[in-house]
Amino acid sequence: MFGPGVVKLTSRCPTWWGLTALNYHYESQCISTPLAWYAHQLPEWFQKLSVVGTYLIEIPVPFLFFSPIRNLKMFAFWLQVIFQLAIILTGNYNFFNLLTITLCISLLDDEDLGYSRQGKRLQGLQKLVVRLTSLLVYGLLIYWTVHYFNLSINWPQSRVDSQINFSEEEFQSFVHGSVVTGMWIGSISLACVILAAIWRSLVCVPGVFGKVWSVLQVIIFTLVAVYMFCISLPSLTQVDRDAYQNLAPIVHEWHGKSDFLQLSHSYGLFRRMTGVGGRPEVVIEGSNNLTAGWKPYEFKYKPGDISAVPAVVAPHQPRLDWQMWFAALGSSRQNPWFISLIYRLLTNQEEVLDLIDHNPFQSLHQSLSEQSYTIIISLLGAKIQRTGGEEKKWKHTLAL
Repeated sequence: MFGPGVVKLTSRCPTWWGLTALNYHYESQCISTPLAWYAHQLPEWFQKLSVVGTYLIEIPVPFLFFSPIRNLKMFAFWLQVIFQLAIILTGNYNFFNLLTITLCISLLDDEDLGYSRQGKRLQGLQKLVVRLTSLLVYGLLIYWTVHYFNLSINWPQSRVDSQINFSEEEFQSFVHGSVVTGMWIGSISLACVILAAIWRSLVCVPGVFGKVWSVLQVIIFTLVAVYMFCISLPSLTQVDRDAYQNLAPIVHEWHGKSDFLQLSHSYGLFRRMTGVGGRPEVVIEGSNNLTAGWKPYEFKYKPGDISAVPAVVAPHQPRLDWQMWFAALGSSRQNPWFISLIYRLLTNQEEVLDLIDHNPFQSLHQSLSEQSYTIIISLLGAKIQRTGGEEKKWKHTLAL
């Protein structure tokens, strides 16, 4: 969560720095949901405030995952769950958000999961210290949010005004300190868990054989956990060059050897906001007659007819429709698979046509002669259609 929050600002995207990213997000994302239309209609001040909330949930709140205080950990848990549910309601991102919620379940304890065993109750001074610490953390989060995003209530217009109140240099310094702090917090947290597990194995497990077997299991899991922690550090530190370069060479070596397994990864969703000036959309059309005009291939989920209601797809992942969104953001050189798609449509390959909602030449393909087949190949092309402006031909027109 920390990485996606940071890269939104380190990318220097003007919409993220201007808190206007959500003005474009709901209509420019890959596959919108019906509720995305309503979210897009919300007033601009609320959209800006939502961006502020995104920064709050993605950047400082994840550090509370490591909090030894239960209510702070639960606060972080519920913020993440609500955030992921909001994304699910307004966008189709297959099972990504469900996986994030699943990871957050690790923040819960036995009492939260409905077990009868009650947690240790704090008494006296301990209870007071926990409450004061919690209030201090909540107060700092509120103060920093108000200060660094210059929040103010505009009573005459009944809105909350906001704007970023820090420089790029100040944020970069913050990122460096946060990455280093995060590595130390992670290291200490992992060490405490390991020591506690060894202590329980030696004290709570009966019998010599039971103790030895339990400690052996702890050692095996410790080796795996330490290895996983180390190979995750390059992914974490990619947002800060100095911290990345200062990692031990053995950590880079381990990460390099296991990288093909994708055990860890730096995730930077929507590093730069798309659709600022109109959403580009690739439209595939074909013709078998020079004067009859062009007929479009309709996709199942990819936006085509702008009057159609968006679909609810998640957790299904319509890979072709998803990739068509990326194709519209680049050129045919950056998406060589697109040439193969055109070829498969021309050759009427059943497995590919099953991914298409409507094939305008289905009856023609069934009785196609070699001569007319050549005509379709020569006339089939692709263009980009912008919802916010006039149609423009793709400079890499695919006339084969």
